[in-house]
Amino acid sequence: MNKSFWKNKTVFITGHTGFKGSWLSIWLAKIGCNVIGYSLPSPTTPSLYQSSNIEDSITNIEGDIRDLDTLKTSIAKYKPDIVLHMAAQALVRESYDNPIETYMVNVIGTANVLEAIRGSESVKVFVGITTDKCYKKQDGPWGYKETDPLGGNDPYASSKAGSELVIHSYRKSFFQKQNTAIASVRAGNVIGGGDWAKDRIIPDAMRAFQTNKMLHIRNPHAVRPWQFVMEPIRGYLMLAEKLWDNPAGYEDGWNFGPNEDSSKEVGYIVKFLVNKWDGSTNWKLDTLENPPEDGFLRLDSSKARWKLGWKPMIHLDECLEWIVEWYQKQNNGENILEITENQLSRYEAICKIQ
Repeated sequence: MNKSFWKNKTVFITGHTGFKGSWLSIWLAKIGCNVIGYSLPSPTTPSLYQSSNIEDSITNIEGDIRDLDTLKTSIAKYKPDIVLHMAAQALVRESYDNPIETYMVNVIGTANVLEAIRGSESVKVFVGITTDKCYKKQDGPWGYKETDPLGGNDPYASSKAGSELVIHSYRKSFFQKQNTAIASVRAGNVIGGGDWAKDRIIPDAMRAFQTNKMLHIRNPHAVRPWQFVMEPIRGYLMLAEKLWDNPAGYEDGWNFGPNEDSSKEVGYIVKFLVNKWDGSTNWKLDTLENPPEDGFLRLDSSKARWKLGWKPMIHLDECLEWIVEWYQKQNNGENILEITENQLSRYEAICKIQ
């Protein structure tokens, strides 16, 4: 990643008030980007977006990606160079409770963002962020490749597969003659400080730790591709740089998953966090009836490695240590933006980003 490429670029981010969107916005603002955020209010209380006061450093538009007219008006007004589409209904369990809303946000919302930039003379790059869950379930220990079929048994997964199809269709149908490069990216279970979403293991654990309550675990043997939140974000930005210079060579779907040794059971994550926090927090299996979830997920990111030069830089155990550090400092009342930017600076140094 080249920070000088991003300096003074106007970047339009949908979903900037979410967990990943907040980390992305803080990083881009830190390196001199003109960030235009388009999103509904923060989906959680507390949230990284609110507690970091990043709104003071960017342009915030409160809008819904299901509102095509407002999207079009915003794109026309701010004339972004790059659009990073992150807004989504991002929870599997929520998709069972509200399937229609999930499809409307993830499928129609994606189509609206692409429709809003169709015909734009300013937008040179669009990157749509989906998920590793967009692939059709397969049996076996190997990771999903970009050439594997899309699918999904639950509403969330199938809606993200639908989002991928919309991106592909718009690229082939409308953007072949327009000077806008279109790509999609898929990452696994991103984790880091500042996530307060429900039904995710890290925020569930941190809430239990900070309130001295019992932590309930749904599926301790489920294997997930855990990775520090900035790992795939760095990949997204590296891809955007390549799309800017060479659209034909990079317009495609891309996986950004962790190293194989970072695919661990939920139980491993919980035990590590407990030991790093204070070693005394108790947890037990959630015996309530829960919606079905895949027991194994892994991505094959070899294409990103050899075509982009991207690879994960933070080992899972180090990532978990950073997470505990972040929440402990937050719990002690330290400045959220400073905590986050400090970890960003350390990450830049590890990745030798200049």
